[in-house]
Amino acid sequence: MEERLTYKDSGVDVESGYETVRLIKDYVEKTKIRGVLSGIGGFGGMFEIFKDEYEEPVLVSGTDGVGTKLMVAFMADKHDTVGEDAVAMCVNDVICQGAKPLFFLDYIATGRLEPQKAASIVKGVAEGCLKAGCALIGGETAEMPGLYGPGEYDIAGFCVGIIDKKKIIDGSRIKEGDILIGIPSSGLHSNGYSLVRKVFFSHKNYDVNQYVEVLGRTLGEELLTPTRIYTKLISDLISKFEIKGISNITGGGFYENIPRMFPEGITADIDTANIEVLPIFKLLQKEGNIDIDEMYGTFNMGIGMVLAVGKDIADDLLAYLKSVGENPVIIGRTLKREGGLKICHR
Repeated sequence: MEERLTYKDSGVDVESGYETVRLIKDYVEKTKIRGVLSGIGGFGGMFEIFKDEYEEPVLVSGTDGVGTKLMVAFMADKHDTVGEDAVAMCVNDVICQGAKPLFFLDYIATGRLEPQKAASIVKGVAEGCLKAGCALIGGETAEMPGLYGPGEYDIAGFCVGIIDKKKIIDGSRIKEGDILIGIPSSGLHSNGYSLVRKVFFSHKNYDVNQYVEVLGRTLGEELLTPTRIYTKLISDLISKFEIKGISNITGGGFYENIPRMFPEGITADIDTANIEVLPIFKLLQKEGNIDIDEMYGTFNMGIGMVLAVGKDIADDLLAYLKSVGENPVIIGRTLKREGGLKICHR
């Protein structure tokens, strides 16, 4: 008699999926905020928008992944921070319009579902949601044997935020002579890791567990430092100051991301003299013999967010940021010019 096949025979174990849901329930529960109408397990996550809070509510959405930073997690067999990266990459974009993140959904795909590993990833997602002040209201864990190698997975996220239409920050008020203020990053964040891996693991043959003196920790610990989440800080600043534009320094570094907040006809001159370049960037540039313009066109170099403000409030904003424990720096000024962003390296 011909053998009867089951879904499990094809490499998909639905029992692992049930176990994963059981393991992540507590993490998801901790992220609940006002507006959440559903728990995990339903076909769709529900969130209520309260009319008393917004006159003309506008939803702002963002989606992103963690990229090849995941390959460092595979090498180090450490999976509890990449979920936080997935949240950060989404919410940090949403807040550039001044929006408050409301809820987040994740998508994890793997060849063979390992419940403990999946729970570790979702634990990081929940931690990111707590830092961002948003709720984790749903997600998907897909088991796809044959598409991913042993131990491999991918993670992506999707965030929705909200803002009153009249309060949207779109850069339209930026004018010549405005000040650009940089807020520090936590490290590489989640960009440029294809080049990072080529330099350290192909070109120079570092080990992920190798202690690096200039970093004060192992290379893996440095490379897996979670992307900083700026939502609460930026929300606080927006409530106190007129912020004209916000730029999240992600893939494409300074050259691509800073101009994204400028209106037509406005650009800027950037002076790097005040930027405290973090040790990881100095090491990366040295070991890879990377041109300085390539560095600023690929990485954040220690600046994760850039704010555009009027020169009349710049000093007050800087003083406030320092009072709450930040180390902000003036990195440039806006001007009218054709030809795009220019960076002066010192």
